[in-house]
Amino acid sequence: MQANTRIQKFTDLVVWQEGHKLILMIYKVTKKFPKSEIFGLVSQMQRAAVSVTSNIAEGFGRHTYNERSHFYYIAQGSLTELKNQLLIARDIGYISNTDFSNIENQANQTHRVLQGLISKTNKFASS
Repeated sequence: MQANTRIQKFTDLVVWQEGHKLILMIYKVTKKFPKSEIFGLVSQMQRAAVSVTSNIAEGFGRHTYNERSHFYYIAQGSLTELKNQLLIARDIGYISNTDFSNIENQANQTHRVLQGLISKTNKFASS
């Protein structure tokens, strides 16, 4: 998307795009987890990752800046939850240090962009 292009749908948001990359990484890595974790850590990690972009999308669809901000903060909470689950998966040996590092970098990138969106939204809310 070009810098001067108007954002018309939630998929135009860079933060949603970064979060979507994160989801794809999570789904790919959790396929390798033991079958015993399907209803445990696999489910938790996938739901947390999906929650990030789902709440960004929901916030985008809201009418007031305060409502938008509320959902962006929920997305931030889900992202933090996912970071915790990544640490658990690494520490119990379900993911390699390389996979952990790559996913952590994507999670941190998503977090940085989300922080920017929250800050910008809050500025508009207080105007």
